[in-house]
Amino acid sequence: MVTLDPMIDETMLDAMEKMDKAVEHTQTQFSTVRTGRAAPALVERLNVEYYGAPVPLQQLAAIQVPEARMLLIKPHDTGALAGIEKAIRDSDLGVAPNNDGVVIRLNFPSLTEERRREYVKVVKHMAEEGRIAVRNIRRDARKHMEHAEKDGEISADELDRAEKELEKVTHDHVERIDRALGNKEEELLEV
Repeated sequence: MVTLDPMIDETMLDAMEKMDKAVEHTQTQFSTVRTGRAAPALVERLNVEYYGAPVPLQQLAAIQVPEARMLLIKPHDTGALAGIEKAIRDSDLGVAPNNDGVVIRLNFPSLTEERRREYVKVVKHMAEEGRIAVRNIRRDARKHMEHAEKDGEISADELDRAEKELEKVTHDHVERIDRALGNKEEELLEV
């Protein structure tokens, strides 16, 4: 950043930090979309009813990938098996859990071409939500700086420079989301 005004620097740093979090959140959401392979990220955020409270699956069980299309879920407490099984059944994963009383196995069928295209639409929607979040952060930062200019805290020239810098930062973050989307699309369409 080129500015010397502490208010602008603080606003820019805050906006960049929030934009980084928006990009990370979008990438995390991408990991929950199933590709041709089984991955722990598909189930680890599922909320399981455990002694009356919703608990993320990753806190209740060890999740392993013994084969490319299989997940093995081994609860730390066998009392959680029924809750885990119900959470998987109620989710939108589209797989039936096999419970043998000790572990739960999830066998993921191969994705059809139609299903792959549906998943591409889903990740495109997630990416658009991420872009919107980044743009909203830009809008809020710009408003903050415009108020500072009205109050006489910064000059019009400083505001102009800061807005150009903010635009560049926004563009970089949107580009990161687009790259992640491209990678996920490629992964989904790979047969």
